[in-house]
Amino acid sequence: MHNVTTFNDWLPIIFMAVMGLAMLAYVVLDGYDLGVGILLRRAGMADKDVMISSIGPFWDANETWLVLGVGILLTCFPAAHGIILGALYLPVALMLLGLILRGVAFDFRAKAQDEHKALWNAAFYAGSLLTALSQGWMLGSYILGFESSWQAYTFAALIAVCLVAGYSLLGACWLVMKTEGALQLQAVRWARGALWLTGLGVAAVSLATPWVSEEIFNKWFALPYIVLLAPVPLATALMFFITERSLRRLPKRLADGNHYGEWVPFAASVGIFCLAFYGLAYSLFPYLVVGRMMVWQAASAPESLRIIFAGAAVVLPVIIGYTVFSYRVFRGKTRALSYMPE
Repeated sequence: MHNVTTFNDWLPIIFMAVMGLAMLAYVVLDGYDLGVGILLRRAGMADKDVMISSIGPFWDANETWLVLGVGILLTCFPAAHGIILGALYLPVALMLLGLILRGVAFDFRAKAQDEHKALWNAAFYAGSLLTALSQGWMLGSYILGFESSWQAYTFAALIAVCLVAGYSLLGACWLVMKTEGALQLQAVRWARGALWLTGLGVAAVSLATPWVSEEIFNKWFALPYIVLLAPVPLATALMFFITERSLRRLPKRLADGNHYGEWVPFAASVGIFCLAFYGLAYSLFPYLVVGRMMVWQAASAPESLRIIFAGAAVVLPVIIGYTVFSYRVFRGKTRALSYMPE
C-alpha cells in the first residue's frame, strides 16, 4: 500500500473520488432517463409523450457526468485509461452508438409526422437498451479484471441484463414521482417487475467481488471488518424492503386520491445504487485496474494534477449548481408534450 504523506500523494485519491462520484451521479441521473427510454416500448402513444416530457429538461445534461468521469480518467489516470478502454473497446463503441441513437431519436421525434413518430420512439428505445446493456457488460468485465473466460463472459452478460432492470427500476420510480393517473399506476407495476432482477444484480456483484482476490476477500470478511461493514448489506436489504413496501401500498393510496410518499420508491432505489457503489468502491480501492494497477501508479505527474485540480475546482461547482438549479426549476408533475406551430 502506498504511504500517503503529502498533497501530491493525496491528489490521485482526490481525483479518484471525484471520478467515482461523477460516475455514480451519471448512473443515477442518466440511469433513470435510460430507464424511461427502455420502458417506452411498453406504453401507449399518449403516454410516450408524457414519459419523454418527464426527462426532456434533464436527459442531455445528465450525460455531462459521464463526460466528466471519463475526462478525469483520461487526463488524470492515462495509464489506466489505456488498459480499461482497450479492454472495453467494443462495449464502449456500442454504448456511444446507443447514446448517439438516443440523441438523434429524441430530436427527430419532436419534429416527425405522426406516421414516422413510432420509428423514432423505437430508435430511442433501442438506443437506451443498447447503452444500458453495454454499461452492464463493462461493469461485469471490470469487476473480474477483464478476464477472458466463459465464466467471465457469463457474469458480464448477467450484470448487463440486471443493469437494464436497475435502470428500468429507476425510470419507473421516476415516473411514479413525475406522472399521474393510469401511467403512474402502470409505472408502479413496472417498478415492481424490475425490483427483484435488480436485486439479483446487486447480489451477484456483492458475491463475486470478494472472490476476485484474497485482498478484497479479507477487506470484507476478516475481523474486525466483517463486523464494522455489516451495516452496508443490511442497509441495502432495508432499501429493497422500503422500495417493495412502498410500491405495494401506492396503488391503493393513489386510488384514494392520496399522493403522499410518491417520492419514496425513487429515493429508496437511489439508495440501493449508492450503497452498491459504496461497497464496490470499498472493495476495489486503491486499485483502478483490479490486481494490476493502483491509483498512484496510474496517475499523471503531480504538476499536471495540480493544474487539473485548479480547473476542476471551478468546473465542478458549476456542474453541480446547474444540476440543482435545473431540477429545482422543473420540479413537480409532468405534462404532455406540446409544440408551438412554426
